[in-house]
Amino acid sequence: MTLTTATRTESRPEPEPKARKPKRRRSAQVQDTPVDRVFMVGVYVLLSTFLLVVLVPLLNIVASSLSSPAAVSGGRVFLWPVDFTLIGYEAVLGNEAILTGFGNSVFYAVVGTVVSVTMTVMIAYPLSRSELVGRRIFIGGVLFTMLFSGGLIPTYMVVRALGLLDTRWALILPAAIGAWQVLIAMTFFRSSIPGELYEAAQLDGASDLRFLWSVVLPLSKPLLAVIALMYGIGQWNSYFSALIYLRSEELYPLQLVLRDILVVNNSGGSNLADQLAAKQMADLMKFSLIVVSTVPVLLVYPFVARHFTKGVMLGSVKG
Repeated sequence: MTLTTATRTESRPEPEPKARKPKRRRSAQVQDTPVDRVFMVGVYVLLSTFLLVVLVPLLNIVASSLSSPAAVSGGRVFLWPVDFTLIGYEAVLGNEAILTGFGNSVFYAVVGTVVSVTMTVMIAYPLSRSELVGRRIFIGGVLFTMLFSGGLIPTYMVVRALGLLDTRWALILPAAIGAWQVLIAMTFFRSSIPGELYEAAQLDGASDLRFLWSVVLPLSKPLLAVIALMYGIGQWNSYFSALIYLRSEELYPLQLVLRDILVVNNSGGSNLADQLAAKQMADLMKFSLIVVSTVPVLLVYPFVARHFTKGVMLGSVKG
């Protein structure tokens, strides 16, 4: 037993020395050349100029909306309120026509965007599939509408024949589908949705509608955000269509109410002083109403913009 134990002890291999980890060398910082520095300075100067071009008018509008009517009409407001007051916002929020127009604009923007995005996806997704019969003919029809239009009078006659005049749908259905948005969605579906996902869904027994709802739409959030923002801003700023198709003031969007306040303002009194006061108040309400009509878009944009560069396709197909 003693010899066996000694033999086992002698035959046991000696532990190998631990390998030392190589020390990491600090990467040398790349030195910018003078040309690179001049280029970056030019970029910052150009971006700062663009920022001022956009920011200065916005600050002027906000400052004017917080100033007195006399200061606004006298042109004494630049980037800071003069004779600070909230009378402009009180007049805007206390005007029943403006509140009604604001509610109408929200309805047109929300419902119109939902209808437009739904119909755009329903057209663009089938056109993105290569097995669709007559696909090129349908794509040619979409492109044709980008180059040629029936014009205002034929469109008005179609809207009238459908019984949409002086209804909310007159601002939603005629502008429900944009050819440019259809092409954007079709290109996205073709380039960003791999065919392997469709084949896998077919093997699992999923129908086309199931694949569209469960796979395509969740992976298309950036696309949906972009086209929803396009349609939403277009509906929110809609003016000419409401001017043509609507007659009832309770259906007017906010932009048409703003037009009535600025262009067709007949609220002046009988004497010169009352007319001057009405003119000054109209000038102040113009800036206040611009701020009120811009705030919803500014509030919605940050929640939509986060999808623009989000890599939702990363890792969807492996191997």
